[in-house]
Amino acid sequence: MSKTSRGGATTAPAAGPIEPGLYPDLSAEAYHADRASLSSSGARKILDTCPALFRYEQDRPQPPKKTFDFGHAAHREVLGDGPELVVIDAPRWDTNELKAEVAAARAAGAVPLKQHEYDQVQDMAAAIRRHPQAAVLFAPGSGRPELSGFWTDGPTGVTRRVRFDWMPNPRQGRLIIPDYKTCVSAAHDDLEKAMASYGYHQQAEWYRTGATALGLGDETTAFVFVCQEKTPPYLVTVFQPSATAMRIAAAKNRRALQVFAECVESDRWPAYSDDVAYLSLPPWAEKRETEEYL
Repeated sequence: MSKTSRGGATTAPAAGPIEPGLYPDLSAEAYHADRASLSSSGARKILDTCPALFRYEQDRPQPPKKTFDFGHAAHREVLGDGPELVVIDAPRWDTNELKAEVAAARAAGAVPLKQHEYDQVQDMAAAIRRHPQAAVLFAPGSGRPELSGFWTDGPTGVTRRVRFDWMPNPRQGRLIIPDYKTCVSAAHDDLEKAMASYGYHQQAEWYRTGATALGLGDETTAFVFVCQEKTPPYLVTVFQPSATAMRIAAAKNRRALQVFAECVESDRWPAYSDDVAYLSLPPWAEKRETEEYL
């Protein structure tokens, strides 16, 4: 037996490359399907791996994963927008009937959850509403969720894109754009490591640049992360990357844009290296084996 949370319609995927501008009702599927533009996550993929892997994954959308399902569900409850949540009321989804129900939910664009997972994201959203800063940043009626934007990068001519979790309504004063993330630990040291591993500073710089280019913000705009642990009591940390981190991010994003532009122009998407690589042991292994064998 299943039940659903509140629903919301999405627009049909756009045909062809999406033109520069703001798109308040663009579906997530259409946004991610635009191969002609570069997103923040795409820029990070190009630098962290290689253009060949970026292009391969761009052409082949990732299959559903439970970790993605939970993140989408939490975003839905915190932001008030996103795919429908369908509770498959069974402790295990191991029968053909239940598997078919899960598949049907996914085919309809919904997120299937077990009852305890649904309760969990409800509790997480309640914790956000109790947090003194997060509650203000995501206050209902104070902005709109899932706003997509496309703009042209001047130096390269590349079309860049963003999809803001939440865009505050126009008002006097500094624009502060929040981005919601679930995490294992919201401790400061762990979030610093996560920023280095996942390039959150690059996302912040990319989105702040996009807000300015799209006429939503200016040089004073701040981009902050609202990070929430996925286990009780669902602790929250709100943080902003440092000025140094943002300068590094700007340089990395610029490098990714240049690589993407070169790949598009040449229609070549190289792997890690086209030449024979000359590799050393990791420093720790080289030191250990030198001491033991040389």
